[in-house]
Amino acid sequence: MEHMETHNKTAIVTFILLGFGNAPGFQILFFLIFLIIYSVTMAGNIIITMLVITDHHLHIPMYFFLGNLSCLETFYTSTLLPRMLTSFLTGDRTISVGGCLSQFYFFGILGIAECYLLASMSYDRYLAICKPLQYAALMNKRLCFLLSAVSWLWGITVMTLVISLLSQLKYCGPPEINHFFCDFSPVINLSCSDTTLVTLVGLTLSFLNTVPSCLLTLLSYICIIAAIIRIPSSAGRKKAFSTCSSHLIVVSIFYGSLIFVYVLPQKEAMREVDKIFSVFYTVLTPLINPLIYSLRNKEIKKALRRAVNKYGIFK
Repeated sequence: MEHMETHNKTAIVTFILLGFGNAPGFQILFFLIFLIIYSVTMAGNIIITMLVITDHHLHIPMYFFLGNLSCLETFYTSTLLPRMLTSFLTGDRTISVGGCLSQFYFFGILGIAECYLLASMSYDRYLAICKPLQYAALMNKRLCFLLSAVSWLWGITVMTLVISLLSQLKYCGPPEINHFFCDFSPVINLSCSDTTLVTLVGLTLSFLNTVPSCLLTLLSYICIIAAIIRIPSSAGRKKAFSTCSSHLIVVSIFYGSLIFVYVLPQKEAMREVDKIFSVFYTVLTPLINPLIYSLRNKEIKKALRRAVNKYGIFK
């Protein structure tokens, strides 16, 4: 009891991110693995973003959303991996409370925005495949911009509310966060204040920002699959499946891991499992987005060849 009272009286100003454990022999290996992942992720997403901006052949709704997603993934990855790489290289795993809340703030904004961007992309594919004659009129530039802007602005609004609540909490020792970044549950577990309100708000917003957008995406794909089945030619069905399969892969990985970590009931015994699932939506999804879209999309490959020929890259 005296031990708890001591902690309650002493607010900490620095957290320690435990990451993937204290294994000195693996730190350099982890550094090299995540450095390669970060480099490929940044290069792939930046290339797609620049292609969408500069190539007029890609100035259509599908690639507008893809460019937004790639731009988002560039910032999303940069909120986590540089800090992780520094930790692997230097062994310094400390982070200030302010720095921790800032990391979670930007990570949350981008994560929420990605949920709605993925839903917007699935809705775009639904209109293109299920309502092709009305597609141009329905998915116009105004709607594209509105869906994209709302995705970003809603993320900012939600995370501003959450961070305002987290910043009012008092954090006590031990200051160890059993994670590789500052996430919601690991951070509030270190608080010696009453966390009932912030926990309720966090769980409610997690549910509202993942489950409805996930269901909307799944509903879009159910309609898409039903429409594809009705296509008479096998070549037409193959082309339609090819267009949507890459998006569906990313969506399955992203939403599946996100719901497992943030929506399902949390148990202390599942902390390490949560950490593994967190890698899927923080590291794997931003990595596979440019790889899948560039390798499986003919228009992106054509745009890349045009850019190579125009600017004389690799000559």
